[in-house]
Amino acid sequence: MRCLIYGAGAIGSYLGALLTEAGKDVTLLARGAQFEALSRDGVHITWADGKQRTVRVKTCRPADAGSGYDVVFVTLKSMQLAAVARDISATLAKGGALVMIQNGLPWWYFDGLDSPLRGTRLASLDADGRLAAGFDPASIVGAVIYKPVMVTAPGRLFIPAFKAERIVIGEIDNRITPRLHDIAALIGSIGMSGEITSDIRAAKWAKLMSNLVWNPLVTLTQSPSGYIAALPAGADLVRTLMREGEAVARAVGVTISADIEGELARVKGNFTQQPSMMQDVRAGRALELDSILDAVIEIAELTQVPVPALRIIAACVTLLDQRVREDGVA
Repeated sequence: MRCLIYGAGAIGSYLGALLTEAGKDVTLLARGAQFEALSRDGVHITWADGKQRTVRVKTCRPADAGSGYDVVFVTLKSMQLAAVARDISATLAKGGALVMIQNGLPWWYFDGLDSPLRGTRLASLDADGRLAAGFDPASIVGAVIYKPVMVTAPGRLFIPAFKAERIVIGEIDNRITPRLHDIAALIGSIGMSGEITSDIRAAKWAKLMSNLVWNPLVTLTQSPSGYIAALPAGADLVRTLMREGEAVARAVGVTISADIEGELARVKGNFTQQPSMMQDVRAGRALELDSILDAVIEIAELTQVPVPALRIIAACVTLLDQRVREDGVA
């Protein structure tokens, strides 16, 4: 089974290193300084317990990716997909699968869904239709990853302490197919749990409930989640955002039993972890707002669910994103 990691950033480099160590035929696609570092030195991984390891990997630039890959793990951020959608699709072998590992909600959310909103295109995610035109829905496998990874320098990763790392995968029409079992086995071969779901949208919402809160709040306050949860007003804001997110999910038929108090307890004492949005703002990179915040607010508008707190947070993070894009570093 030939594999390609399309977008060897934090998650992509980590997966590529593990697949390489497991003896799989895998190539990591990267650009710029990341490509140079991976090609020259491999992936250097440091875990929270101090353990370190360097893995030599096979790399390519986008122009040299070629085609014929059976599984392509797409680990780009959601706002990066449109520009390379056709290029990603061109790397696939006939019958191959695109395992789309992105945070938040996907542009195909209402495709093939038994819902009054079936076929609705989310403008926040695919305003000009390039994603719908560039990807064959039949090739897409939705995915959610539970594994924090931080890039500390090109080619160098830090892995915070985390229990039960896993990837949840599912077809966008909710069928359980043979290829899901093949991909789950591939994931299992690298020591991660590959979980198959018959409701990938519910799996997306379950992960989003955490990203919806901690990514913007940590980024805006520049304070890890432990500090926010320890402040009574901060904890109340977390509760409000999660309840609004739950209401939007219910409006499109997804029931989330979010343990809000458990989530606050989970981050107690977490004074170091930096979610991806915080890493991006500190590095002067554009923020992934469309799939994490904007799509939720757009669905709230479609279903007439009031989300005043989410709107305020989204406005603040959007202004921060503008400054980062125009000025480089916040």
